[in-house]
Amino acid sequence: MLGKLRSTVLDCRDPRGLATFYAGVLGGSLYAEDDTWVVLTDPTGRRLAFQLSPQHDPPRFPDPHGSQQFHLDIAVDDVDAAEREVLALGATRVSDAAEDNLFRVYRDPAGHTFCLVWGVDDQQK
Repeated sequence: MLGKLRSTVLDCRDPRGLATFYAGVLGGSLYAEDDTWVVLTDPTGRRLAFQLSPQHDPPRFPDPHGSQQFHLDIAVDDVDAAEREVLALGATRVSDAAEDNLFRVYRDPAGHTFCLVWGVDDQQK
C-alpha cells in the first residue's frame, strides 16, 4: 500500500454552505480553516472537504456529451423519508436520470450529483 485516502474534496463556489448541506445529510462536525476550505468529518471518521473554486461549473448530467465526473452514494433505510429531507436541505431531484429500484439521483446545492441508495449491502457495486 502506498497510502490511504484522507479526504474526498469537492470544488464549489460556497464551501461553508455546501459543507453545511452535507452535514445535514450525513451528520458529523465541520472545521473551517477559512472561507476557502471547510472539512466535514462524518460520525464514522470519513472526511469530505469543500474547496473554493470561483469558476466551478456543475457537471451536466445526464448529458451524452458530459459526465458526472464523480458522485456520492449515500445509503439510507427509508428512501422516501430521506428524499424529503435532502430536498428540504436544498437538493434537487434529477428527474431525467435513469434509475432503478435501488437508487435515486439528486443534485446538491452546487450541482454535484449524488444518489440515495437502499437495499444494498457494502459488497455490492
